[in-house]
Amino acid sequence: MRRIILLLAVCAIPVLAHHSFTAQYDVNKPLSVSGTVTKLEWTNPHARFYLDVKAADGTVTNWELELGSPNTLIRYGWKRDSLKVGDQLTVDGYLAKDGSKTANAKTVKFSDGRVVNAGSSSDLEATK
Repeated sequence: MRRIILLLAVCAIPVLAHHSFTAQYDVNKPLSVSGTVTKLEWTNPHARFYLDVKAADGTVTNWELELGSPNTLIRYGWKRDSLKVGDQLTVDGYLAKDGSKTANAKTVKFSDGRVVNAGSSSDLEATK
């Protein structure tokens, strides 16, 4: 019995840690950033990647961009290697409410002109 309770408790932790889009991101603060991919994390509950964005004054800021879950991304045609370190991208999405250099990606535009859905949780919030 103790093992079952422990198993249920461990399985509940990811659910409790998950957030809604509106809790973390502001749909009233859309943004578009362009830069170079520095890192990719293909993990649940959300994949994410990091982008070096160069400002007009030459300073570089590393942005964290949240994608949908790997399962959602696969349904949109993504593969684990769709993004590579060094890729040049433009990302449209929504800024984090805490003002950090974090955003929820809605679309990703590759240097070859392809635009793909990023599996944004903002799409799910709109259907509620």
